[in-house]
Amino acid sequence: MLRLLGSLCVASGGALAWYVQRAERRRERDTLWDFQQAFRRMGEEVRMARTPLPALLRALALDCGKPAAAFFTAVSHAAAGGENLPRAWREQAEALPLPGRDKSAISALARELQGDEEKTCKVISHVAYELAKSAEEAERNRSEEEKRAAALWFSASALLVILLI
Repeated sequence: MLRLLGSLCVASGGALAWYVQRAERRRERDTLWDFQQAFRRMGEEVRMARTPLPALLRALALDCGKPAAAFFTAVSHAAAGGENLPRAWREQAEALPLPGRDKSAISALARELQGDEEKTCKVISHVAYELAKSAEEAERNRSEEEKRAAALWFSASALLVILLI
């Protein structure tokens, strides 16, 4: 009876680990999508409305999911507080729950936010394109990754159950 209970706990642990990993991937995809949309809107606002950056960052924070909203809010507060904007932008970008390539693309944008309008819009568009490409690649590989993760976690759980019994 004790072995059966232990086996059930091990199998449940494997299923929980698979579920947590799947939720992390979903959060990553949602965050990529939020940033992609925010940067597109940012480019439009810079080009058309010429909204000042701190106000634009606060407005972007209102329309995003949690990680993106926290990023834009923190950068906005840093800019309003007189902190160095590129440094605050890079620090917040490094804390994002994204792959390294996407973090570096967002972080690289920090240098260009204080230049002329045309250059800033080009760089924002480029970063939005890079994030869209990354999101498309992640979506294309999603089913394969989910199958691989499910096989890994459930096989490991099954092996431990067999060893336990």
